[in-house]
Amino acid sequence: MDKAWMHIEDRLHSNSYGEGVRQFMAMAQAHSPGSDRIRCPCKRCRNRAFHTLSLVEDHLFIIGIDPTYTEWIFHGEDDPFLDATFSDEEGDDASASNDYIDDVDDMLDDIRVGSFMDDSATNQGNANTNDEPPTYNTSTNLTFEELVADARRPLYPSCATFSKLSFIVKLLHIKTLGGWTVKSFDMVIKLLQAAFPNALFPDSFNDARRLERGLGFSYKKIHACPNDCALFWKENAEFNECPKCNASRWISSTSNHQRIPQKVLRYFPLKPRLQKLFMSKKTAQAMRWHLEEHVQDPTCMRHPADSSIWKEFDSKHGWFSQDPRNVRLGLASDGFNPFNNMSKLYSIWPVLLVPYNLPPWLCMKDPYTMLSLLIPGPKAPGNDIDVYLRPLVDELKELWEEGIHTYDAYTGQIFR
Repeated sequence: MDKAWMHIEDRLHSNSYGEGVRQFMAMAQAHSPGSDRIRCPCKRCRNRAFHTLSLVEDHLFIIGIDPTYTEWIFHGEDDPFLDATFSDEEGDDASASNDYIDDVDDMLDDIRVGSFMDDSATNQGNANTNDEPPTYNTSTNLTFEELVADARRPLYPSCATFSKLSFIVKLLHIKTLGGWTVKSFDMVIKLLQAAFPNALFPDSFNDARRLERGLGFSYKKIHACPNDCALFWKENAEFNECPKCNASRWISSTSNHQRIPQKVLRYFPLKPRLQKLFMSKKTAQAMRWHLEEHVQDPTCMRHPADSSIWKEFDSKHGWFSQDPRNVRLGLASDGFNPFNNMSKLYSIWPVLLVPYNLPPWLCMKDPYTMLSLLIPGPKAPGNDIDVYLRPLVDELKELWEEGIHTYDAYTGQIFR
């Protein structure tokens, strides 16, 4: 659609501007069926306010449309980052070698290069400039090749809907949403195997969990003092009592063979998750938005990059701000009752990280919100939250001082 009308100054007398507004409103109304309120893209509201269709149209004529709003993602156009298209040559190559059954191949293609590079290639700090093919870590590559084979293998001989891999993914998803126990999951698997003996079902929940290990999804369990004094980690890893309050690390039990910790912090390492942001060409390109595509507007703040703190940080740490791929993170935490029962006094505290390199319409979306810590209850950590933040802070310090070699799928290079 021609958007030249957005820059016409004589809005009230221009037929082109009026026709542009008419087409825009028709698209916006079709994008939100059953609702009479949409985001207003005028220069004053800038998509921050919802108004009726008639009021939005009045604003477009009286105030004018925001000229920087060139991708109408809130009013019917596709997100340019989520629906980026490749060149014809890339498309031909992809279609020629595409033996996958469903869209799981997109996930595998994104992680192929970044996750399985050989350490020697990574330490060079540059992309492979020779004509030799890239090398991969053998032990990990075997797991990846198994995933590729499972993605290309139909669930049963005549199945055109599910591959073995996609069925396992969806089954694990249903288990999570439905709150199935491991025992109930195994019972369903046994029933499916009996009903469909020719299908390639996993043997058990543990067999299905191989998928997570193959994709690199994991977390660390770190024992904690029941009084939130310290973590049994690093210098305290071998202690059986808290070094500050002498509280026991373990729940009292008559059995000495299986000791159960009183509190367990779950920590999701940050480095591999930051690396995964750059394994997709679309996301790797979007991670540059804050510097290369962000339109500076001193009259409003639409992104943290507009803040004075962001600009002050850039002036103090010029070496960091020069590369748009250096990640800016926001941290948030809040407690909730995981049992959906307010009569049970228990509160668990997730710590979330948000990559602010991304544009505002992406950075707060679920796929880019990273769970970093799960702080156990039964009560809020309060001022002792810094005890639980230590693994994250230590990793952030290491990233700040040393960095980590990361493959950028957008440029095809390795950076640090």
